[in-house]
Amino acid sequence: MRLLSLLLSLLASLTLSAKEYDVRGPQGGLSYKISLPEGFDPQKDRCTMVILMHGIFSSKDYNPMPAIAKGLAEAGIASIRFDFNGHGKSEGRMQDMTIEKEIADAMAIYEYVKRLPYVSKIGFLGHSQGGVIASMTAGRLAESGREVPVGMVLIAPGAVIKEACQGGKFFNARFDPKDPPEFIRCWGFMKLGREYLLSTQELDIYGTASAYKGDVLILHGTKDSIVPLWCSERYKETYGSRAELVLVDGENHTITRRRAEVVNRVVKLWL
Repeated sequence: MRLLSLLLSLLASLTLSAKEYDVRGPQGGLSYKISLPEGFDPQKDRCTMVILMHGIFSSKDYNPMPAIAKGLAEAGIASIRFDFNGHGKSEGRMQDMTIEKEIADAMAIYEYVKRLPYVSKIGFLGHSQGGVIASMTAGRLAESGREVPVGMVLIAPGAVIKEACQGGKFFNARFDPKDPPEFIRCWGFMKLGREYLLSTQELDIYGTASAYKGDVLILHGTKDSIVPLWCSERYKETYGSRAELVLVDGENHTITRRRAEVVNRVVKLWL
C-alpha cells in the first residue's frame, strides 16, 4: 500500500512538472518570466511586450536581462524573458543546443506572446548570442510574410560564433573544425556539442537578418572583450539607415558598468 502511495505521489509530481511548461521548444519546456508595468490590468489594458533573449552560457536571470525587464516595466512596457534550451531552468541539455534549436525556442515564445490578449505589439531584444537569435528570428518571420517585431535591440550581438567555430577556438577550448569531437568543454564545465560546432560554421547570419526591415538599435560596449566591435558594425551595414549603432564608452560585455544608460537607450526605442 505504501509503495502504491509513493508511485501515485511520483506520478502526480511528474504531471505537475509537465504542466509548469506551457511553452515548449525542440528540447522540451521553456522557463520564462513575464514583467508587467505597475498597475497594469491584463483584463482590460493593452501594451507592447518585448521578448528578451539571453546569450550563450547565460540565463533569463543574469545580466543584463532583469535590469532591462525592470526598466521596460517602469516605462509602461511589458517583457518576457526566457531560458533557451539547456540553459537556466528550461529543459534539454546544453550539449544538444544549436542555433536552429534556439531560433525554434524564440519562435515558440513569439507564438505564445501573440496569443496573449493584452499584447498589442511585440518587440525583440537579444544580448550576445541572443542577438544572433533575435536578428535571425526576425528575418525568418519577414521571409515567411508573418508579423514582425515593431523594433529590435541588439546588444553586443555575438555573430563571431561563426568565425570561432570555423577557426576551431571557442573561448578557451580548441578543436579541429573539420572534425570536432562529440563535445568540447569551455572553462572546463560548459559543453558545446559537435552539432553546434559544425552547423554554426554554415550559418548565414547577416543574410537571414537582412530580411527584417524594421528599426534596429545596436549597442556595443567599448570595453567588450568577448564580442568584437566588427560584429555590430557589420549588423549596421546589413540594416543600413534602419539601424543606429551606439558605442557605450567603458561598458563591458555583461553590461555592469553603465547599465542605467544602456537600459534607458533600450526603453526609448519602444516609447
